[in-house]
Amino acid sequence: MTDAALGNAMKALRAEAGLTQAELALQVGVTRKTINTVENGVFTPSALLALKIARALERPVETVFWIQDEPAQD
Repeated sequence: MTDAALGNAMKALRAEAGLTQAELALQVGVTRKTINTVENGVFTPSALLALKIARALERPVETVFWIQDEPAQD
């Protein structure tokens, strides 16, 4: 059995859009720290936040976030 994690391409897409973490945070209504923790996989965003981030990056949500299967830890 595998556990699932949320993978993301936020950092690359944000850089491609020419946005800083602070600018993206302002657009979606969260703190820069929240953007940082989502980018680094420390925090899993709500569905609403994921959709807001995708909209701000002008990408389909599936391009920004995906399910990443991980082997189960024994």
